[in-house]
Amino acid sequence: MTLNEIWFILVSVLFIGFFFLEGFDFGVGMSTRLIARNSKEREQLINTIGPFWDANEVWLLTAGGAIFAAFPHWYATMFSGYYIPFVFFLLALIARGVGIEYSHHPINEKWKNIWHWLIFGGSVLAPFLLGVLFTSILRGMPIDENMTMWATFTDYVNVYSVVGGIAVVLLTLVHGLTFIGLRTDGPVHTRALSLLNKVYFGLFGGLVVFAVLTYFNTDLFTVRPIATPVFFVAIVLAALLGFIFANKGKEGWAFTMSGLTIVLTVAMLFVGLFPRVMISSIDPAFNLTITNAASGQYTLSLMTKIACTLLPFVLGYQIWSYYVFRKRIRHKDTVNYK
Repeated sequence: MTLNEIWFILVSVLFIGFFFLEGFDFGVGMSTRLIARNSKEREQLINTIGPFWDANEVWLLTAGGAIFAAFPHWYATMFSGYYIPFVFFLLALIARGVGIEYSHHPINEKWKNIWHWLIFGGSVLAPFLLGVLFTSILRGMPIDENMTMWATFTDYVNVYSVVGGIAVVLLTLVHGLTFIGLRTDGPVHTRALSLLNKVYFGLFGGLVVFAVLTYFNTDLFTVRPIATPVFFVAIVLAALLGFIFANKGKEGWAFTMSGLTIVLTVAMLFVGLFPRVMISSIDPAFNLTITNAASGQYTLSLMTKIACTLLPFVLGYQIWSYYVFRKRIRHKDTVNYK
């Protein structure tokens, strides 16, 4: 295995980790308006992700940094070509972060309501834009021989990318609701499981539509004729098991299955891309690959040594934080700031 392949796998793992961890953050943020009935219940939900949400975003920053260092041409083409969507994505993350921090210190009830709406809006918009971005990459973007992307509005926003964005929103909402079931008690716990059943049916329908559109809009079924169908079957099976476990009250297993659904979905996208990192809709000869988009071997070798040294400490810290804050957030323990 070459260093180029190792770093492609590492970037894939970082994005998988981000979607798994930040996925339930997004879902909890959406749930503050979908299942919470008052400020105290919203605070209970926010407290479930309070110790984790900002650390979970580090996975995205690390993924972007890894792309910048290991595949600079991929970074340059993607971040310049998706400049406007990325701006809106970052604004959504900022709005959500500000809402989470300031909702604990409101000037009055009006401002508290504003902060909570920012949490909800940012939690919906961010995963939707990520879904649009990744599905449009799979579909292919107008990239020329100079690795420059000349995209129009319909290249970003089309039926396939919008369905992909909605699918990611549903995936994260399911993941967040199962996390709430695992981390809370009281009325929000009951309502989360009730809404979860309804969202799962929407997710099953969305996955079927997404699979059909993937067949007609991408080459995933051509370049990976065995792996892609297997991934889709595994994704549906994991979602079905999550639905069953949630209804049987096995919250830990339900959360594991919802997380596995996200992991398999993101893994399928990267397996379908490999060895490409961006697909040109103009000419396959203009595709960016792990070879023509990569840094030199010295840079990759040095980065590998640094990553192997620092990564265990980062993972150890995050595992420890989840262990320390493992207890349920109970309704009676939630501070009422009203």
